[in-house]
Amino acid sequence: MMYRAVAAFVLSICLAGSAAAEQPAKELFGAMRSGSEQHAAPLGSYARGCVAGAVQLPETGPTWQAMRLSRNRNWGHPETVAFIERLSRHARSFGWNGLYIGDMSQPRGGPMLSGHRSHQIGLDADIWMRPAMNLTLSRRQRENLSSVSMRRAEGAYVNNDWTPAHHAILRAAASDPAVARIFLFPGAKVQMCNDETGDRTWLRKIRPWWGHHYHFHVRLKCPRGARNCTNQDPPPAGDGCAEAQKWVDDILNPPPPQPVDPNAPPPRARRELTLADLPQQCRSVLSAN
Repeated sequence: MMYRAVAAFVLSICLAGSAAAEQPAKELFGAMRSGSEQHAAPLGSYARGCVAGAVQLPETGPTWQAMRLSRNRNWGHPETVAFIERLSRHARSFGWNGLYIGDMSQPRGGPMLSGHRSHQIGLDADIWMRPAMNLTLSRRQRENLSSVSMRRAEGAYVNNDWTPAHHAILRAAASDPAVARIFLFPGAKVQMCNDETGDRTWLRKIRPWWGHHYHFHVRLKCPRGARNCTNQDPPPAGDGCAEAQKWVDDILNPPPPQPVDPNAPPPRARRELTLADLPQQCRSVLSAN
């Protein structure tokens, strides 16, 4: 009954127009409990959009388990679900029983009530670094079990929990044609650059970024024919190893802080996205069924 009342409220906001322009979009999309009965389509960009016709990754599959089920973020474009199925099967080849899957998207995408700025169009997925050996975890266990950090020295190096299997799974993910890029802490990228002895072209997709030591973040390309989906610019040419090493060097020897201009205006607080900030089609995604 509570969710019906919330859905009715959301629908009234969508139809109200002017009211929706002021309502934080995260409240509208965070209230939806199921996907829209529409043709699957990512709409907008990774950090400013929504997803029509999202499907739910089953809570447990033959080679994966979705974690933190209370968040209801195991939704995505069908191609994202298919990618997780493919990659989790690969994980078995490298000694794991499968993968633990963290946040994907909300049932209709859009801004989240907490956490990510991206994950809005159903093409992002967080994959835990913890080897998924036990695929019979209960719902309660999935709420309480944590992933494992791989970083040492604030992310300049990997720690002793990093294994060749992590390297192999990330290589398999980055080699998948559907993948646009993977976000990972800089020390791991440098370690992979040092360890890789074969083809290095896939390393271009591994991008250093803060955090991302308990999980790695996979971002898929806009699917073929998705006319209302905006791809991120492709990574720079090359394997990106020198760039990752620069990140590590800056961690170990931080550059001096930039002088502060006393006359500069104070930074503005980041404004919450509203429905008016998202593609027009997101209104119909919210109001469908």
